Amino acid sequence: MEKRGTKVIGVSVDGVEDHKRWGTDIKNVCGSDVNFPIIADDSLTVSKLFDMLPEDAYLPDGRTPADSATVRSVFIIGPDKQLKLSMTYPMTVGRNFAEILRALDALQTTAKHGVATPADWMVGQDVIIPPSVSNEDAKQKYGEYETVLPYLRKTPLR
Repeated sequence: MEKRGTKVIGVSVDGVEDHKRWGTDIKNVCGSDVNFPIIADDSLTVSKLFDMLPEDAYLPDGRTPADSATVRSVFIIGPDKQLKLSMTYPMTVGRNFAEILRALDALQTTAKHGVATPADWMVGQDVIIPPSVSNEDAKQKYGEYETVLPYLRKTPLR
């Protein structure tokens, strides 16, 4: 995340000791270190405040992983402190970190260059010139571009 100038923080409904054990498990299974802070939200305060869990969620005494809901939400917050993207995965679906990184790259590109990105866009592919930019301004700002439809113009980033 350093190369993207991004900070990561995790939220978990488990305690600090559990997080330490997970760090070891993640290293052993995935070969990666957990090198970001994790909020121990065993009171569910943060999880409920940001609608990551329903208001009536609770943690039963003596709980096991089989009877606990987990926080499965991803938020990307911009430098302006505004929410730019949120995704919530069901417990039965693994999170797609490649998609999270793709979306982060797209958000940073659109903010920096005043463009839009098409579905499944990846760094290095053409971007979309917003319809609010006139053809004359598009030519001046982006140089040559392809008009697919009158409202859909594509250009490489320069």
